[in-house]
Amino acid sequence: MAKSRQTPSQTVGPYFAYGLTPEQYGYQHGLRSLAGPDMAAGDVEGLRVRIEGRVFDGADAPISDALIEIWQADALGRYAHPADPRGRNSGFTGFGRCGTGIDPRNRFIFDTIKPGAPADGQAPHLNVIVMMRGMLLHAFTRIYFPDEAANATDPVLNRVPTDRRSTLIAIPLGRDAYRFDIHMQGERETVFFDV
Repeated sequence: MAKSRQTPSQTVGPYFAYGLTPEQYGYQHGLRSLAGPDMAAGDVEGLRVRIEGRVFDGADAPISDALIEIWQADALGRYAHPADPRGRNSGFTGFGRCGTGIDPRNRFIFDTIKPGAPADGQAPHLNVIVMMRGMLLHAFTRIYFPDEAANATDPVLNRVPTDRRSTLIAIPLGRDAYRFDIHMQGERETVFFDV
């Protein structure tokens, strides 16, 4: 009996970063990225902010082949989604992707806008999906901003134990820039959500 070989659908590899963000990785084979890290290009209303961070493994080593996706509301709290009853937003897609393998320090960097609160009682936040080699399922988390009074009433953030909430709060880096590191395991493990 012939030995069968594994196919890409049977292995867990770094294919997603190259396939989903080919322009970031410099591939010139006609592939185009559907989304990139610059979400605030053009005429988009709202306060422009930069979100940067790294993804760390259980030994606190940066992961060089992670892919981060974010989805967020616009500055008025509207999602670019037909199910949002408030209508079409300002043209801001609210969706971005960035691989960590293109930065010498293995960072993801998004230039975006600070989102508005998507609903009463919710704090402004970014929805985050983490993918990487060795993970069979995506990890889902959120990024909240430290200067939001609505953090105290946000229903999702308030379901997280008080001593773990800091893993979901971005750290200011100065004017209009924030750091948000994602720890996959260990003492500082980021809170991840079941979806």
